[in-house]
Amino acid sequence: MVAGTFHGFSADGSKLQPNAAAASISILYVFVAIAFGLFLRKTKINGWKQAILGIILIVAMLATGIAFPVYLQKQSWLYLVFVYIFFASVTPMWLLKQPRDYLTTFLFVGMIIAAVIGVVISNPTISTPVFTGFVSESGSYLFPTLFVTIACGAVSGFHSLVSSETSSKQIRNEKDMLQVGYGSMLLESLLAVLVIVIVGSLTNLADTGVLNNDLAAMALADTATPFTKFSVGVTGLISKLGMPQEWGLCIMTMFVSALALTSLDAVARIGRLSFQELFEIEESKAVSPAVKVLTNKYFATIITLAGGYLLSLGGYNNIWPLFGSANQLLAAMVLISLSVFLKVTGRKGFMLYAPMTMMLVVTMTSLGMSVYAICKKLFVTGGFAFLTDGLQLFFALLLMGLGLLIAFSSGKKTCETQSSTEPSFSCSGIKIFCCKKAGFVTLRQLLLFSTD
Repeated sequence: MVAGTFHGFSADGSKLQPNAAAASISILYVFVAIAFGLFLRKTKINGWKQAILGIILIVAMLATGIAFPVYLQKQSWLYLVFVYIFFASVTPMWLLKQPRDYLTTFLFVGMIIAAVIGVVISNPTISTPVFTGFVSESGSYLFPTLFVTIACGAVSGFHSLVSSETSSKQIRNEKDMLQVGYGSMLLESLLAVLVIVIVGSLTNLADTGVLNNDLAAMALADTATPFTKFSVGVTGLISKLGMPQEWGLCIMTMFVSALALTSLDAVARIGRLSFQELFEIEESKAVSPAVKVLTNKYFATIITLAGGYLLSLGGYNNIWPLFGSANQLLAAMVLISLSVFLKVTGRKGFMLYAPMTMMLVVTMTSLGMSVYAICKKLFVTGGFAFLTDGLQLFFALLLMGLGLLIAFSSGKKTCETQSSTEPSFSCSGIKIFCCKKAGFVTLRQLLLFSTD
């Protein structure tokens, strides 16, 4: 998706200035973020001074990127994006990811504020029907699709991984996680509402002249992606505040790519850490040469990115329909693991039982329906394609099996747990002592513990 966003040429060979400008800004973002991180580490400035400096840098990068766009083919950007992800995954958090995300936050918040003001000023009419039935034209059902979609912002499994591996390393105090975690979900919910309003009113925005002819054609084209629809819609709304639509489209394209890039490097880092933990052994045991290689962060990153590269060549779109179910199944696993953790440490965890059960039922229903539809193609109606349906069937069955295994093992362990004053448990080769003042435990350790 990122490489396609940066693709500087259309099908007829003409230059796409917004894409090329977004690519140029993204390149600047990487190097400016590194310089910004080094500067902050050396000078120790913070507060409003740091914020003002960040805003100045963002404005400078936007102006420079729009003035000097970089035109490259999609394949070239694909290679460059993977090179960036590799270095972003192995560099210290403070050097690239933290300052880059800090700068991106201003762009993100600014876009939301501008979109809200634009919606209020334009007062668009949502032309999309409120309710079309329990079954859509594509064959998807309101249940569980609606609940999987809402859960992506309310209780995301991916965000649980990010919280345990990246967010926890960037906060000053554990108490700050309430504002960081819950505040992020509220902001994401606001963004979701904006998306519904903007995408649902594109026809009205075009009819009332908020979108010019070029933008309207882009947004209403049959080939327009959800990202394109949202970007164009926000561009039209921002133009009501006096910003040229050409600039707005460049900035919105940059915004979409910035969110994707920060997600990619976070996923790669988490994938690398997960791969390393698969082969870690207790410190008291001798480490073999093979284990040293497998737990090497550079080797683990290459292996992680190799799978992503193969998917980018053709398999990515084939497993994407399962993303929502997989993400929320992971959220269910998090709630299950936390329930077990609270139980064995003598704490109250009853508040997790209802959402845990709900998420497990919703995701298993969604995966089960996917398996049924694919098997129907395979054995009844025909039209089964191995590279698309085969991949989806494999991953759907794998997710269902692993999810049920963890749920069963966790339930069994919870029933067998005996209360004690100072319980302890062994997890992933690490002895962790738990009491009512227990500290951080990573999510993957909880998952391993709940099935130990």
